[in-house]
Amino acid sequence: MPDQSNPILDPTGRGAAATEPGPGAALLAPRRPDLTGLRIGVLENTKKNADLLLTELARLLVAEHGAAGVTVARTKRQFAVPAPDELIDEYAHGCDVVVTGVGDCGSCSASAVADGVLFERAGVPAAVICSDAFAATADTMAALRGAAGYRYLTTPHPVAVLEPDQVRERAALLAADVAALLTGAQR
Repeated sequence: MPDQSNPILDPTGRGAAATEPGPGAALLAPRRPDLTGLRIGVLENTKKNADLLLTELARLLVAEHGAAGVTVARTKRQFAVPAPDELIDEYAHGCDVVVTGVGDCGSCSASAVADGVLFERAGVPAAVICSDAFAATADTMAALRGAAGYRYLTTPHPVAVLEPDQVRERAALLAADVAALLTGAQR
């Protein structure tokens, strides 16, 4: 019998709890034409500056795009694995759109994209943010989750070393693209 004291973690989430879609499964949740009055969910992954970036993005979505405010905000304690079903359900029932990330390393980028795909399949439009250095990892995870070509946003790597003012500047640069991704608007 194999030793289970040091189990190997499969970051793809393709183990017994994987949620691969069947043939013809829809990838994107339905979009609304704008964010007016929508409830925002924020899921950060404990990476340095992720909380500040996502909080500032949510503030800008309210101030500049008419969102109602943040109704669900959680910290995902295991940044390298996809969010559990219970967390996806909480967001599906508690908010209208989700902003998540920040993928600032290979495993957290892959996991953030997996989360985005899970939110979309649960009917919640998601904007995933990864640093550009890990786009290949993020793309690979999307393909592994049956969502090749899944759209997410990138920001210059690294995010973790930025000072707070730089993080807020980065959020200001991303806000319109986040709103467009959540609504399906072209930018």
